[in-house]
Amino acid sequence: MKLSTAQLSELADVAIEAATAAGEMIAGSRPQNVQHKAGGESLASQVVTEVDRRSEDIILAALMPTLERFEVGLLTEEQADDGSRLTAGYFWCIDPLDGTLPFIEGSAGYAVSIALVGRDGVPHIGVVYDPVEATLLHAIAGGGVFRNGEPWAPQWNEAGSDLSVFADRSFLEQDDYHEQMQALEQVAVELGLSGVRIDATGGAVMNACRVLANPPSCYVKLPKSAGGGSVWDFAATALLFAEAGAVATDIYGGPLDLNRADSTFMNHRGVLFATDEALAQRLRTPGKAVGRV
Repeated sequence: MKLSTAQLSELADVAIEAATAAGEMIAGSRPQNVQHKAGGESLASQVVTEVDRRSEDIILAALMPTLERFEVGLLTEEQADDGSRLTAGYFWCIDPLDGTLPFIEGSAGYAVSIALVGRDGVPHIGVVYDPVEATLLHAIAGGGVFRNGEPWAPQWNEAGSDLSVFADRSFLEQDDYHEQMQALEQVAVELGLSGVRIDATGGAVMNACRVLANPPSCYVKLPKSAGGGSVWDFAATALLFAEAGAVATDIYGGPLDLNRADSTFMNHRGVLFATDEALAQRLRTPGKAVGRV
């Protein structure tokens, strides 16, 4: 069934309450029983803690009653994909604690992320809670972005003199790191900026949120043979970007593939978040950091 505006608003309220409750629990917790799981190439994608699972339990307790009532499927990081996302009209897409590595290290850069995504891969609700700053961002498609319940419009005219590049920690370890930095510095020159500032301290969700808050900036994940982050890393923030008038696409400029049938990973087409289309186009230009793949 197609959800009405009123139903989407009701579901957004449930997601906001769930993300806030989980985030507040995380804020008062320290990592215990750190374990490693299969399926990821980097350390950040392999670690999981008891707090990740407690957060998921809190979220599912709130969202499970909506599955049957609204005929909604479910995809959540710490459980096996049951395929309901491919048959239901919509599905909840949950990352109960994105950025587990900074959480373990006691640094900022982790968040709770909940999205409601259509079977066609289009997000309709996006909710992100930052436990460190006690900040909630949310959006319903067509309704704009809200920060702690108030309409929020990132101020593009307050851009700094540097191009801020938010990156996964693995970016710093790539064999072609210096070549990619040179390409990014060329982009900065073309935009009339003084240089490039790299921040590789956060998980995917907070990286995207920091792009919105720090124009001109970007977050890029190049295509690769495996891994590349999963749907739950990008679904909520993709809607925040759409509602803020920013760019959230694959690296070729196409829509993010948020419900691919064969995998939950996003490695096949990569990910590009940017504060504006002019920056995104330069990053996609052959010879630039994104265009060289």
